[in-house]
Amino acid sequence: KVYIPVFKNQTTRFELDRKLTEGVIDEFIARGKVEIVSEQEGADAVLLGEIIEFRVTPLAYSGGQAVADRYSITVSAKIILRDLTNRKIIFSNPYFSFKDDYEVPEGSDFESVETEALVEIAEKFARSLITSLLEGF
Repeated sequence: KVYIPVFKNQTTRFELDRKLTEGVIDEFIARGKVEIVSEQEGADAVLLGEIIEFRVTPLAYSGGQAVADRYSITVSAKIILRDLTNRKIIFSNPYFSFKDDYEVPEGSDFESVETEALVEIAEKFARSLITSLLEGF
């Protein structure tokens, strides 16, 4: 049984903490190997996350535009999985990073596309993190 509190957000990106935490919980549930509990009491382990970086970098411009149509998003977090029974750290990564690119279709609003991309990034970040965690067992 694993307890996952909402990740701490050290970035300025609104709701990134909630989206990443939900993504990680959903991925654990989808894999079906671990039970997620809503309180630390009764949990065998706790997964702690602290988001330390959220970076959006323009990658490509088209048609001589001053606005990019392709961006890279990087999300990095400190991750610790601690066994609550024997107080040992099972997994630790001070800079778990995930990077993905997304396109802004012509005529689209950057903000809405970024918000959609963030949901996808959170899912992919979670998938990558859970794969790394489970490889250790």
